[in-house]
Order: sequence, then structure tokens, then C-alpha cells
Amino acid sequence: MGKVKTNSSEIKFLIDLDENKVPVNIQWSATDNNSGEPARCKAFMTSIWESEAKSTLRIDLWTKDMPLDEMKVFFHQSLLSMADTFEKATGEKAVTGDLRDYCAHFAEKMNILKDQ
Repeated sequence: MGKVKTNSSEIKFLIDLDENKVPVNIQWSATDNNSGEPARCKAFMTSIWESEAKSTLRIDLWTKDMPLDEMKVFFHQSLLSMADTFEKATGEKAVTGDLRDYCAHFAEKMNILKDQ
């Protein structure tokens, strides 16, 4: 039996902080990104599953100039993408349907629904 060929990819975040250690600029890059140049963003949320401790580690950062209306949309889209990921990983359509229903409720309460 031969070795299994693997590929690797690296994702980096560079966070510039002010004197109070509040993010003022966030850049990210990935080795799979064709441009090779870091991209700016105003927020990111990362979850890491620590299997030995059976615990989720989180990094949630946003710049101090992240507009409130954009933060609301960011959370809404993040919740929707979590529903998509959970359904893809588990096949749990009923629960993800419930989560998407909550996302619609969240969007209504946050007044981020677009007129269609």
C-alpha cells in the first residue's frame, strides 16, 4: 500500500490593534487564494472543535468601525450558513428547517429584511 497523497492549505489572520487592544484592521489570507494578497474584512467568527475536551473554542473579532447594520446582517448570514453546514454534515433537515425559521424571525426583529 502506498502513501495517501495529501494537500494542505494555510489560513492566516492579521489583526491590528489600538492602544486598548481593540481591532482596528483585520486582514486574512489563504494559500488557496489565487491573488495571494491579503484581503481586508471587518469581522470574523471561527469555531474550532477540541475533540479531546469535547469543547468548542471560539475566536470572534470585529473592528471598532464595524457598522451596527452590517453586524446584524453578518450574524444573520452566519446563522444561515451554520444551518446549511449542519444539514450537509448531519442530514438533519427538520432541525435545520427550524433554524432557518429562527433566522427569518431574527431578520424580521433586526429589521434587515429586504423588500422583495
